[in-house]
Amino acid sequence: MQKLVAVKGMNDILPPDSARWEWLEDKVRNLMARYAYRNIRTPIVEPTALFVRGLGEVTDIVEKEMYSFEDRLNGEQLTLRPEATAGVVRAVAEHSMLYEGGKRLYYMGPMFRHERPQRGRYRQFHQIGAEALGFPGAEVDAELILLANALWRELGLQNVRLELNSLGQPEERKAHRAALIAYLEQHQDVLDEEARRRLHSNPLRILDTKNPAMQAVVEAAPRLIDFLGPESLAHFSAVQAILSANGVQWRVNPRLVRGMDYYNLTVFEFVTDQLGSQGTICGGGRYDYLIEQIGGKAAPAVGWALGVERVLELLKEQGHAAPVPVPDVYAIVPSEAAVPLAMATAERLRAMGLRVQMHAAASGGAGMGSMKSQFKKADGSGAAHAIIFGEDELARGMVTVKALRDGAGAQNEQPLDAVADWAPLLQSKG
Repeated sequence: MQKLVAVKGMNDILPPDSARWEWLEDKVRNLMARYAYRNIRTPIVEPTALFVRGLGEVTDIVEKEMYSFEDRLNGEQLTLRPEATAGVVRAVAEHSMLYEGGKRLYYMGPMFRHERPQRGRYRQFHQIGAEALGFPGAEVDAELILLANALWRELGLQNVRLELNSLGQPEERKAHRAALIAYLEQHQDVLDEEARRRLHSNPLRILDTKNPAMQAVVEAAPRLIDFLGPESLAHFSAVQAILSANGVQWRVNPRLVRGMDYYNLTVFEFVTDQLGSQGTICGGGRYDYLIEQIGGKAAPAVGWALGVERVLELLKEQGHAAPVPVPDVYAIVPSEAAVPLAMATAERLRAMGLRVQMHAAASGGAGMGSMKSQFKKADGSGAAHAIIFGEDELARGMVTVKALRDGAGAQNEQPLDAVADWAPLLQSKG
């Protein structure tokens, strides 16, 4: 029978690597609480129309990358979410969450895009995101950027630069779009096939091209920032002033446009040079028209998402090792007769907050295994102590506690009827 394996680009996350994910998620939860952001969890499957309407019909995601299918029961067109913002906005609108005022939300979870798997870019990938909905001010744009910047500090990441731009408002973009199309039409001989296809449907995305042959034309193209009115410029200046007041370094990148159609005013990316072509580890911006666009009551909003795989890859690249959890105690059980009492003791220790790994019988009918093999497994577990449920000690109502790390080899007997007295001595100091 053929061996079944995972879908290409959709990866298993196995121990001990999964500990790095848990460590990152714990850091995020703690930080989000300090900024008063609350968790939201939305479905992995959403109506296809949500992304077509929200992200834009001529975006790469909608045109090429979505996993879409027809529900066999009712014919509904459904899609595995390629990003989470549209789903969060749909939930906020559907449940009238802004009725009593703005909301600060965050999420974690898998997203899906059908693209060529490469380093830091997979078909099932994971994002952590923060969204502030119902707040129009530049201070909230800046708050979200400060939140992301604080996360890099918490994780110990270095050499991550912040790039900013403003996409202005629809009428400003419309004027820029007309000028941009007129300019690019004069250079059609330099445009690649993808750019020519987008020339009249989504010319702003041409500015984000990675084609070296087009860079000179793109650099000389009309800049959107030159079409912004006083209010848009004031909003952008306010964001920059708050960041500067907080010691955050940034640079304006007039070619930064992001990949979704829903953005307006502030857009930003955190970028590294250590991950090759997948250098953006976090990006976002303001999307004041998206809630109304998907059928809700008009309200301002701003947010960002980071790529978990890319952040973890960058941590590894910079030599940051996330702590791997290990048990405090390994229970060594020489005979099967001692198993019930050993397991009862382990349960008492766990109830007191200790992490206990029980030795289990080997396959193949070999019983509990030799003491030598059990000690080898105890040492390999990383536990600081072993508790030995030997026949002689149990006959006296005792167990032997042996140090495996600090003071390795030192051992003493402890009474089973006073577990609460000596259990704290086994608690890990790490």
